[in-house]
Amino acid sequence: MKTVDLNCDLGESFGAYRLGRDEEILPLITSANIACGFHAGDPGTMSRTVKLALEHQVAIGAHPGLQDLIGFGRREIKLSPREAYELTIYQVGALWGFVRAEGAVLQHVKPHGALYNMAAVSAGLAEAIAEAVYRIDPELILVGLAGSELIRAAKKTGLQSASEVFADRTYQRDGSLTPRSEPGVLITDEQQSLQQVLQMVTEGKVHTTRGENIDIFAETICLHGDSPHAVEFASSIRSVLETEGVAVQSLSQTAKRLS
Repeated sequence: MKTVDLNCDLGESFGAYRLGRDEEILPLITSANIACGFHAGDPGTMSRTVKLALEHQVAIGAHPGLQDLIGFGRREIKLSPREAYELTIYQVGALWGFVRAEGAVLQHVKPHGALYNMAAVSAGLAEAIAEAVYRIDPELILVGLAGSELIRAAKKTGLQSASEVFADRTYQRDGSLTPRSEPGVLITDEQQSLQQVLQMVTEGKVHTTRGENIDIFAETICLHGDSPHAVEFASSIRSVLETEGVAVQSLSQTAKRLS
C-alpha cells in the first residue's frame, strides 16, 4: 500500500497577532512543522502548538527559518554555512525543549521559506543544516524539497530524509519550485491541486510550467497553514488520497512499519 505524510506549517502567530487555523487543521494532518521564533512564533505560541499537536496525536517537527519576522522568513538573507548551522541548532533546540517538557519526541526538522529554498540549491548550506540536525539527534528526519541538496545532505550525513512535494505550488523543469517573484507560482484551482497531488503520489510525476511531466518522489505533502482555505483543502486532499487507496500517516509511522 502506498503511504504519504501530510504536513502543515503551524504555530505562526506572534504575540497578539494571529495567523492560521491551527486547531481546525490539526485533526486533518499527520505532521506539524512548528515555527521556532525567527520567522514567526514566540515561546507561548510554541508551547500551545506543541500541546495541541500532541492532543491530536500529530507528529511534531521544528520549522527553523531566517531571522526576519517582517518578511516572514521569505526574503533571502546572505549567510554562511556556519551561521546556518548555528541558527538551526538554536531554533531546533528551543522547540525540542517544549516538546521534551511535555514528555514527547521531536520527529523531524524542516527549514522554512527562503532558508529552505537556499538550502535546496546550496550544498554548503544544506550540509550545515544537516550537520546541526544530526548533532542534536541523529534519529531526527530532515525534510527537504524532493531531489534537492537537502535530501542529498541528509543521506551524506547519515540522517533519514523525507522528500517533500507541494500541493499548491507550480514546478520548473529542473524539479525546483517556481520562485515567488514570478507569475503563476501558486495553483489557485483546487481541482488542479488535487490532480497534481494524485499524480505526484501515485505516478511519481509532476506537470511543469513548461507543460512536460518530470519524475518526482513524494514522501510528504506540504500544506500552507496561512492559506485562507487551508482547512477545507486539507480535508479534500486527505479524502482524495484515501479514496485512491493511499494511507495518510506520519513519517515515523511509515518508518516503523517498514522496519
